[in-house]
Parts: sequence; structure tokens; C-alpha cells
Amino acid sequence: MKTIIHRANTRGHANHGWLNSFHSFSFANYYDPKRMNFGALRVLNDDTVAGGKGFGTHPHRNMEIISIPLQGDLQHMDDMGNSTVIKEGDVQVMSAGTGVSHSEYNKNSDSEVKFLQIWLFPNIQEVTPRYDQVTLTPIAVKNELYQILSPNKDDQGVWVHQNAWFHLGNFDQGSYETYTIKKKGNGAYIFVLEGNLIINEQKLDTRDGFGIWETNSFNIDAISDTKFLVMDVPML
Repeated sequence: MKTIIHRANTRGHANHGWLNSFHSFSFANYYDPKRMNFGALRVLNDDTVAGGKGFGTHPHRNMEIISIPLQGDLQHMDDMGNSTVIKEGDVQVMSAGTGVSHSEYNKNSDSEVKFLQIWLFPNIQEVTPRYDQVTLTPIAVKNELYQILSPNKDDQGVWVHQNAWFHLGNFDQGSYETYTIKKKGNGAYIFVLEGNLIINEQKLDTRDGFGIWETNSFNIDAISDTKFLVMDVPML
């Protein structure tokens, strides 16, 4: 078994006024050769966008891009003709493939929007671009992990061009679960959204990240009320 921990206060940070962003992995002006990715997980940005502000139209290619809103309303537009709003309790995915341009704005002028922006390397190049979003509220449960992303179109949540599975947890203090890695050669990166938990004797606090691989499973103990994301990805 191998592990790595990224404490919240060691992340890259960029504050542009309208955007306050923390980077778990190298991104934009933040570069650390030891923190380029965790397997297929290339980007994990923890973004807060001021009221009425956002990311203007910009292109992507050959990347699986996932957005998970944590607070507020995020307006999405792209050159595939999509114009949607995602909010807490939703998950959005965009396969950039052969190329797509999009923008993301805070729909509200009087409040912030907070969301996770996640990029995965795809396992197939130059696919036809696509967009999807789902509401997770009907499938959300307390005190057990629930799946929000997988490689399979017919599975719960959204799907991606990669052998990756994402699960969210909303655990009360004292809750416990053993997570089994979904595919041989994968590892898991756990990101704590709120609270504190222990994974295989390693204590994690709010906004800490923890990677674990070369194991079949690991234990999750909630030592406070906690919310967290488990990203099960190929180690490449």
C-alpha cells in the first residue's frame, strides 16, 4: 500500500479578486513537479467566484471536465448549444474530445458560487464533445457512499471516458465504511469537503486530500460530521 497526503494549507492558491482558487495539483501559475496529478486525476480546483463574475469563453480538448457545485448557482454555456444552471446537489460533466468552448458564470450578482472543478485524462482521444448534468438529490443518502460518476452510461450519476468512479459521502460522527477499489490498477484520492475523518489511521481535516493505491480497499471513519469525495481513478 502506498499513500500521499496533501494538507489544505499546502495547496496552490490564486486570488484574482473575482476568483479565489485553491489548486490540489499544478494549475495555471501554480507549478509543483511533485504535484502534477494523481493517476488520471489531473486537476482538482476548489473555486469561489464573486457575484456576477466568471470564466469567459475558452477552449478545451481531450479532457473529461467535471464540476460539482457546493454553494450557489453556476451558469454554463458552450458552443454545443447548451445553456444550463447547476447548483448544489448537481454534478456536471463535459467531454472536450475534439474541442469545445464554454463559459461558466456566477448566475447571481449578490452571492458567491463555490464549486469543485475536476479534470480527468480520458482513456480515448478525439471523441465527439458532449455535455451532461444530473441532479443527485434523489440518490443522496446519509452515512454511506453513493456513486455520482462512472465509466458506464447506464450507471447512477454521470459517465466519463475513463475507468473512474466518484462517490460522495455525508457521514454523521461515528459512521464507518470500507471502500473497495473498483478496478485493478486504480487508486483513490479522497478530498474532505467538511469535517474530519480517518482513513487507515491517517487523520484528515477539512480540504485535505489523501491518495491511496496498491491496495484493494481502505477504511473510512468519520470522527465528526463530515462530507467528502472519493475519486477512484487509474494510476496510469
